Amino acid sequence: MEGFDLISCGIWSIVPPLLALGLALITKEVYSSLTIGVFVGMIIYQFTLSGAGVDQVVASFAMVPQMMAEQIAGNGALLLFLALLGALTVLIAASGGSRAYAEWVSQHIKNAKMAQLLTAVLGIIIFVDDYFNCLTVGAVMRPITDRFRVSHEKLAWIIDSTAAPVCIIAPVSSWAVAVGGYMGEDGFNTFVASIPYNFYALLTIFFVFFMLIVGKDFGTMRTAQLKAEGLPVAAEAQQQEQQVEADVTKATEDLHPRNMNAIVTEHADYEQAAEATIEEYKGLEVSEKGRVIDLILPIVVLIVFSILGMLYVGGFFQGVDFATAVGENPVMGLDVGVCVALVAAAIMYLPRKLMNINHFMDSVSEGVRSMVGAIMILVLAWSLGGTCRYLLGTGEFVSGFLNGLGVGLELLPAIIFLVAAFIGFAMGTSWGTVALILPIVIGVFSTSDPLFLVAIGATLAGAVYGDHISPISDTTILSSAGAKCNHLSHVSTQIPYASLVMVICFVGYIIAGLVKNPWVSLAVGVVLIVVAVLVLTYLSNRKAPKATEAPAETA
Repeated sequence: MEGFDLISCGIWSIVPPLLALGLALITKEVYSSLTIGVFVGMIIYQFTLSGAGVDQVVASFAMVPQMMAEQIAGNGALLLFLALLGALTVLIAASGGSRAYAEWVSQHIKNAKMAQLLTAVLGIIIFVDDYFNCLTVGAVMRPITDRFRVSHEKLAWIIDSTAAPVCIIAPVSSWAVAVGGYMGEDGFNTFVASIPYNFYALLTIFFVFFMLIVGKDFGTMRTAQLKAEGLPVAAEAQQQEQQVEADVTKATEDLHPRNMNAIVTEHADYEQAAEATIEEYKGLEVSEKGRVIDLILPIVVLIVFSILGMLYVGGFFQGVDFATAVGENPVMGLDVGVCVALVAAAIMYLPRKLMNINHFMDSVSEGVRSMVGAIMILVLAWSLGGTCRYLLGTGEFVSGFLNGLGVGLELLPAIIFLVAAFIGFAMGTSWGTVALILPIVIGVFSTSDPLFLVAIGATLAGAVYGDHISPISDTTILSSAGAKCNHLSHVSTQIPYASLVMVICFVGYIIAGLVKNPWVSLAVGVVLIVVAVLVLTYLSNRKAPKATEAPAETA
């Protein structure tokens, strides 16, 4: 990078990322932790070059904004995409397309299984942003699932399991561009290549649809569903549910959540925290004249023109082959796609008076504002990563240290998966977890190493799982709020389901580290999920008490 020289700092090179990680775990606050990590990295750099002194401290302080400016300048197209994608998601919400989808679904759903499957399908469709996903799916589907006595815990689990796990593997999403940005040059292409190794996201989606098709539950989720259907619940099942909720309560108290926009001091405050997060959407006027096409078409336009934009920018129409063109400058192609999608939204919404020009621009402004927090994390994470990679040589030190110990790297992706899961659970943020871990992972493995993509996938998968089961995660809270489910009940019923997939993924990463191939692990994972579900539901059915009376007819 311009103005920076790579030096060898030895063991001091791992201090900035470890310090940032430790502070984040203690404070549950990512922004300040990353900033301090960058500053300390600059001090180590200056002290190594010129010795300790006041002048070096002043120079270190000045280098922090210089590093941030370098990162912003080098990733302007990515930041533009995030801002414009935020604008598009808010426009779609304000158009009334979600309300129209709810009306259409209510006329065509005939049973509880179809209601749950269409909830999951809607979660897949709205893949551009996890916040938008949680808020929209919950508001649209809750009245319909209530009609068929689907428990609020089950609805919250479906929402949560088709939000982050879907966004983290969708190439055209805020997550894809953010994660690609963490990985520097050619990061987007690296992200796309790592998708098959994101076992937790892929297997969670399979698990959701398999459970809904089978139509059976186990553990605390079964207890919640039986209560919703008015069926008797075994005493031991109630005790198990109470014990899990007690464990979740204790974990929540231990975590001391501070990473939300509201301070949570009691369990009842979770609802207030969720309301504070949702408030930005509540202030928008939603059209009563929207149609389903107003929800679907802008997303379709975004996908189609993002691909066409990649091809155009990469020179495909001037004779460059498809693969080379797509990989040439994919983020600029995404910018083209989101700009066309915004124009398409204006053409769809304004002439039909779904909103006037002032409302349209207010929605755009609100959408850009909603991405400020994500952009802040990105810039700080890039700065920490740049400090470690281009100044201190953190990756080279860690890799050399492990090789010197004779430690085989084949099992490292599985360990990374567990570490990322723990950090994601403790911090309640997958973005923050990825920002803290990826700089180290990228330094340990060269891009030519077959384990590189396995480790990237393990990092992303572990971060999503940890975020998925964390009581202080924003998406977990939003899923509870969207389903109008008691927050601790949602966490306690989701943990057994998510943890089953996690254990299978851990086995998958051990296999992937040995065979250097994702497909064997995914195939084994699918088989293990099917077997585990069939066994667990069978055991749950054997313990279940016989119904003394049939449930009342649905409305």
